[in-house]
Amino acid sequence: MSRSDVLSLYRRVLRIARSWQAQSGLLQDTDTERKYITQEARTLFRQNQQMTEPESIQRCIEECEARIEIGMHYRNPYPRPTYLHPMGLATQKGRKLRAQQKLRKQAKPLYLHSHDDT
Repeated sequence: MSRSDVLSLYRRVLRIARSWQAQSGLLQDTDTERKYITQEARTLFRQNQQMTEPESIQRCIEECEARIEIGMHYRNPYPRPTYLHPMGLATQKGRKLRAQQKLRKQAKPLYLHSHDDT
């Protein structure tokens, strides 16, 4: 991906934000969601501005595209939360907490990689 592709993706997100309509139809909700989309895009694109490895850049682009598709499909701009019980993933015998943490990290959906709180 080139710089122009990334900037094109950024402009696409901003265009979506300008034309976004909240599912509730309320003007206040629409404004709140538009501001969220714009602020989230600015924050994440600026946070990742210094990336140089093509694999990392590609991963971020895939995350952005996944979030766009999910947001447009569900008409909800916020990331969909996931819940995994702290010891809910199957492990091999004798491996407990450390193995669970590793499995939780691997089970994190593509569209949430930029969020560390899950």
